Amino acid sequence: MNPLSQDVMNKTKMLENSNMLLNYARDCGFIIIHVPIAFSDHSEISDNPYGILAGVKDGSAFTAGEWGSDFSEKMMPHKGDLIVKGKSGLCSFASTNLDFLLRQKNIKNVVLSGFLTNCCVESTMRTAYELNYKTYTMTDCVAATSMDAQEATLKHNFGMFSIPMSSREVMQAINVPTSFAK
Repeated sequence: MNPLSQDVMNKTKMLENSNMLLNYARDCGFIIIHVPIAFSDHSEISDNPYGILAGVKDGSAFTAGEWGSDFSEKMMPHKGDLIVKGKSGLCSFASTNLDFLLRQKNIKNVVLSGFLTNCCVESTMRTAYELNYKTYTMTDCVAATSMDAQEATLKHNFGMFSIPMSSREVMQAINVPTSFAK
């Protein structure tokens, strides 16, 4: 568990909720797509980064094959899940074939979860919205580095670019075919 987001994860039960929703969606036949971030030697980040990517580069975070880029045991991909490669920034669409893959699968709705609420999740949510996907962002399947950042992002940003929902609300919507088509 990432120590920077551990407090938020514990308070919101983020990992438990994510695992529950992931297994439910698999059981219902939904396509599961994982978009991990990994760097070979951090040369993928500019020579003069600033903000969060400076910290990633300076700390050699998310190095491929090491703990920081590995999947949580509860979120491990299963046979049939898709794994998008090439994510080397904040947004899951930038530098990957995610949009192409979604369009090839004729996917219109995207359900987002992950880390950090106010960073990668929000970046991906905004791009999905701009690309005209009906975007649902899980309020209890994301975690930031503080509860203040978590609550501010959920309150002020999620509703602007997505339909914020809890994992239980998504599971209920899946059971009503007209409200949440695959």
